[in-house]
Amino acid sequence: MTVTTLVLLGVAALLVGFAKTAIGGMGSVAVAIFALVLPTKESTAAILLLLLIGDVVAVWHYRRDADLGLLRRLIPAVLPGLALGALFLAWVDDTTLRRSIGGLLLVLAALQLVLTWRSPDTTRVGSSRVAAVGTGAAAGFATMTANAAGPVMTLYLVAQGVEKRRFLGTSALFFFGVNLCKVPFSVGLGLFGAQTLWRTALLAPLVLVGTWIGLHTARRLSQTRFDQAVLVATVVSALALVVR
Repeated sequence: MTVTTLVLLGVAALLVGFAKTAIGGMGSVAVAIFALVLPTKESTAAILLLLLIGDVVAVWHYRRDADLGLLRRLIPAVLPGLALGALFLAWVDDTTLRRSIGGLLLVLAALQLVLTWRSPDTTRVGSSRVAAVGTGAAAGFATMTANAAGPVMTLYLVAQGVEKRRFLGTSALFFFGVNLCKVPFSVGLGLFGAQTLWRTALLAPLVLVGTWIGLHTARRLSQTRFDQAVLVATVVSALALVVR
């Protein structure tokens, strides 16, 4: 790998850690960087292991803040979404894959903006059974195909009016479980190799540094600034998937 490649991967690893403990939508920017320097399908497995490292730190730190009630509503739809995503990943080319996910996220971000503009209280829509099933399936599909479910979950929790720490704790536990479920699918698709494991070991310390920065950033963000930041990160990450 060139020095430029190593620097880009290092920045992405920092963003992975930061996203896990602060602003989740930034994780898709890291996904975009990985896909820029690696083949897209290989990059999904390479970043998955780094995401799991960040998940462990986030779950431990926010373990008392997770809303298990919200998670129980999402989980039944996640596994079908993962299975559909694995099939999609096996059949489509890289360009179609990333643009499909990016386009979906842009639509969801636009929907959230419209709902917020028309009515500041989006909890009624966000708490519906249809929203829970749709979010679970979309998160499973997006995370399997492009490790890009962070913005999907972000939009769902923002629509619920979830407070900052409950947002971070619920997201942390959700993605730790989902990412563990993705490992067998990735192994079955033959996406793990010796080079991927070596790269993970090299970048893991930077993920931990990113989680530390994220923890300190989250403490300083007000609830309003936090909501604004996660929505902006959603749009940026979606654009990164579409245009990269």
